[in-house]
Amino acid sequence: MDRSPSSGGRVVAAFDFDGTITVLDSLRDFVQYTVGNPRFVYGAIRSAPWMARMLIGMSDRGVAKAHFLAATIGAMTRPKLEDAARQFVEHRLSALIRPEMVERIQEHKRHGHQLVLVSASPALYLRAWARGAGFDAVLATELEFRDDRFSGRLASPNCWGAEKVRRLQQWFGNEPPRVLHAYGDSRGDKEMLALADHGWLRGHGEMHSIDE
Repeated sequence: MDRSPSSGGRVVAAFDFDGTITVLDSLRDFVQYTVGNPRFVYGAIRSAPWMARMLIGMSDRGVAKAHFLAATIGAMTRPKLEDAARQFVEHRLSALIRPEMVERIQEHKRHGHQLVLVSASPALYLRAWARGAGFDAVLATELEFRDDRFSGRLASPNCWGAEKVRRLQQWFGNEPPRVLHAYGDSRGDKEMLALADHGWLRGHGEMHSIDE
């Protein structure tokens, strides 16, 4: 695709969330905030075998995540989880956000760029935060609900690694950006950063200038 400055078209900034915009893993914090320490510890113990297999490459990250969520927030109703998500965003999540990343997001907005959040964490609470932060889209992991209760399964592939690129390209559709900026902090962002014209990985130098 033609991304040269003369080709016209939109400029997109894609941001990972956990560790990039936040100071820690928001999913663990959301679960602990929602169910409390005893249930959180119980869920961590119950899902430990899948987590261990994931760490040595014998289990898919999405499978391990689903087992952890099933053991913690499993069977909660959609309204209760949506309320917990609102409470988490309103009372807790702002304390986890890096101020310099808020400024970077605002800088892209001042340039008229489209903003998309691309995260392996659940869209359940990310949409509420991203809407307030001015993002145009959220591409994240979706939870499955049956009869208005969380089933303990994921409704979409875990949005990590190559899945981030697939979701981005699906969102681009027939209108790929003229320029793509991307921000990440881990192995799960490698493919997205490789797709970008300007990619930044936390801990590997200063952020590039925005001159588009």
